[in-house]
Amino acid sequence: MTGPIRLDVALIHYPVRNRRGETIGSAVTNLDLHDIARAGRTFGITTYWVVTPFAGQQRLAARIIDHWTGGYGGTANPDRRDALDLVRIRGELDEVIDEMTGRWDRRPLLLATCARPGHRAMTFAEARGRIEEGVPVLILFGTAWGLAPEVLDRVDALLPPICGPGAYNHLSVRSAASIVLDRLLGHRQD
Repeated sequence: MTGPIRLDVALIHYPVRNRRGETIGSAVTNLDLHDIARAGRTFGITTYWVVTPFAGQQRLAARIIDHWTGGYGGTANPDRRDALDLVRIRGELDEVIDEMTGRWDRRPLLLATCARPGHRAMTFAEARGRIEEGVPVLILFGTAWGLAPEVLDRVDALLPPICGPGAYNHLSVRSAASIVLDRLLGHRQD
């Protein structure tokens, strides 16, 4: 990278889809908070946004984060504190976009991940190029069975699905986030 990395990730808990295709809100999980924060710190993202409109879920996430950043957990495990310092909790996606726009003086390029290919696709190489140009980028990850259509309709482009050699394609969001960040920011060895 030639300039600063202006890449944020957002884990969307509402609106997302369930296995029947219905729009739902999903629960914040301890593993998603920890593992995506650790991947984010490893690859140098700016902020990891956890987006949920549910007050109880916001309080839960805040308690977990506080334990690892300001409580005993942060003292006992400074590496975990450094990772979880990236996390910010917001009630809706528009708050994230507004804060990023204020920080970078321009609206971020909105990219999303989806297990199914879609139109408006952007390759990982193209997205990496935009990041290297210094363009602010926000990557949206969906919980449950993925982002609801009203979120996908807002993005500028979809990143390619992460696929293995077989038909099974249901990675955890933690795994998908790590793979995407590696493809965009990892050292290329091939």
